[in-house]
Amino acid sequence: MLSGDATRYITLRRALGYKLVKAERHLRAFARFAAGRGEAHISAASVLAWLATVARTPDARERRLTDMILFARFLNAEDPRHEIPPADLAPSRKARPIPYIYTPDEIARVLDAAGRLRRQKPNPLRRQLYVMLFGLIAATGLRVSEALALRLDDIGTDGVLHIRETKFRKSRLVPLHATVIGALERYLEARRQRAGESDWLFPSVQHRQLCPTTVNYTFRCILRRAGIAPERSRQPRIHDLRHTFATRVLEQCGAERGVVARHFVALSTYLGHADIRNTYWYLEATPEMMADIASAAEMLVGESVA
Repeated sequence: MLSGDATRYITLRRALGYKLVKAERHLRAFARFAAGRGEAHISAASVLAWLATVARTPDARERRLTDMILFARFLNAEDPRHEIPPADLAPSRKARPIPYIYTPDEIARVLDAAGRLRRQKPNPLRRQLYVMLFGLIAATGLRVSEALALRLDDIGTDGVLHIRETKFRKSRLVPLHATVIGALERYLEARRQRAGESDWLFPSVQHRQLCPTTVNYTFRCILRRAGIAPERSRQPRIHDLRHTFATRVLEQCGAERGVVARHFVALSTYLGHADIRNTYWYLEATPEMMADIASAAEMLVGESVA
């Protein structure tokens, strides 16, 4: 019974753009557990017993509990015999960490350090590649995975990037500023001379897609060379360039409610967010964000949920 319900639920949410790979495993595992107990409806007691058998860490318990709560809400709307587990069945994880917001000077130092990377004979494009990669992420707010997945065909002649089916299976178009287009043209010229036949925009030495592990290691080396936040126990990340982009955009939108609403919708689309509330989170990134912007954003989020 619950196995069929899980299939319906997963199918519906995937039609809305969610991947739910782990969630599907969790729900099907619970359905088998409940079937073994002869239960056809969700109960908090069963969820708690199941969590005790499959989740060894607080994070694992919370992830599974979150999936079960959403699933139970879906079924409870059809049949109140399904009990929605309370959120405190599993301890909460730490609060979402505040991202590191780079200053313009720090971004310039990152790109300068990337341009001074040690030359490597197997990878003659190394300096230009990392300057372009990190510069593109900083200038567009792309996810690292989106930037690494770009192919030459994804670059439009009109200076627009085609981001294909990334997170939440969404595709979108990302227009580039004229300065970014100029930098990209210079990079492509250098790439044509040194990158061989690969069609990846940022190819590896083997002309395949660049490995995220290699990129993260290189970024950490660049941060040290650039002297970015050496006192921090938690180093800034590449992904924080995306956070910085979103934060700086919102800082420029003013406090007029209509302007804030338009900026939020545009920025949410530009970043590829599935839910505008994910964009709203960026208001908490810096203390410089004005209370009026937060108030206007709360009104907008409330209207989108209503």
